[in-house]
Amino acid sequence: MSDVKADHLPRDLTLYLLARFVLVGVIAGALSLAGVPLLVALLIGLVVGLPLGLLLFRPLNARVTAGLAKRNEKRARARAQLRAQLRGDAAGQPE
Repeated sequence: MSDVKADHLPRDLTLYLLARFVLVGVIAGALSLAGVPLLVALLIGLVVGLPLGLLLFRPLNARVTAGLAKRNEKRARARAQLRAQLRGDAAGQPE
């Protein structure tokens, strides 16, 4: 089941990034409609929206983090196996 999560990493990461950018855009748009200059509204949207996105999109953030951890684990295992093969270990597994 954990392999299924790793397969969805690109989709989850894309959704997470888009959700955070949309949140910044919504905040900046609301401020612009309130009469705040666009550049200032974008800066405030970034400062407020990015930390707020960590709280609002916590489940999606957890899925992305789990997918990245799984991918890094697979890469570390493959790297250790390659190093073992380069050392000449017969089994190809680290000791």
